Amino acid sequence: MAVKKAAAKSTKAPKAPKAPKGESAPDYSKSPWAAAFRRKAGERKYWLLKSEPETFSFDDLMKAPAKTTGWDGVRNYAARNFMRDAMKKGDLAFYYHSSIDPQVIVGIVEVMREGYPDPTALNKKHPHFDPDSDPAAPTWIQVDVKAVERFGKPVTLSAMKARKELATMALIRIGRLSVTPVTKEEWGVILAMAKD
Repeated sequence: MAVKKAAAKSTKAPKAPKAPKGESAPDYSKSPWAAAFRRKAGERKYWLLKSEPETFSFDDLMKAPAKTTGWDGVRNYAARNFMRDAMKKGDLAFYYHSSIDPQVIVGIVEVMREGYPDPTALNKKHPHFDPDSDPAAPTWIQVDVKAVERFGKPVTLSAMKARKELATMALIRIGRLSVTPVTKEEWGVILAMAKD
């Protein structure tokens, strides 16, 4: 996960990000994750966000102003597309600690602000500066998330892999992505695991 910096919840309306120059709008209907990009009116979607705890842990988020931060530094196009084109305010996400042993879901966050340009891409002093990112048509975006709940019993990756109901979960199928969709059914299974 990216180098994180706690950010106060913004009161400005989010700007709709423009597609980067030379990039057409993707046709998500042919994507294996097409369902993540479709929603009925009022439907809530579910996600999983990864962060290395030594970079920005759930505890760090709990200490941030209003328990809210910008989810910055995502530099993978598939993960970016989920944030830019599918995540909506009010969606919920599991907060997953990666690159530790064991890797584990530690809590839940809520999307408080929809996709807007990631300022770290334009900051020459930031580790995630992207010299090819155009301020007029940003390549990289972020969302704002707020801590909702810390799990009393974190759910490990190995425990998830042992559940047949989670065999097709995006986290298990494409573990490298820092942002992945979670189906409503998968969400329910993991919540039950956290309460067992």
